[in-house]
Amino acid sequence: MLNVNEYFAGKVKSIGFDSASIGRASVGVMETGEYTFTTAQPEEMTVLNGALRVLLPGSHDWQVFMPGEVFFVPTQSEFIVQVAEASAYLCKYLSK
Repeated sequence: MLNVNEYFAGKVKSIGFDSASIGRASVGVMETGEYTFTTAQPEEMTVLNGALRVLLPGSHDWQVFMPGEVFFVPTQSEFIVQVAEASAYLCKYLSK
């Protein structure tokens, strides 16, 4: 079953799905901008194209993630993403 989600006035769109090989996940695109996300469970984020500048929970330093690079976000947390050009991602929702 596919679930289409739209956030930040349509600047972030994702399609959620369940996969036998990776579990619950979503794939999406972020337009140029800065976005603050919250998590209900741990997440594994993989950049598919473009680049994401990310401020992870508990960090004071921004990190840039390029295509193929992965970052993890803990459960019940908030992280900030800055996008300089339209970028795509894969988000895997991990077990708590």
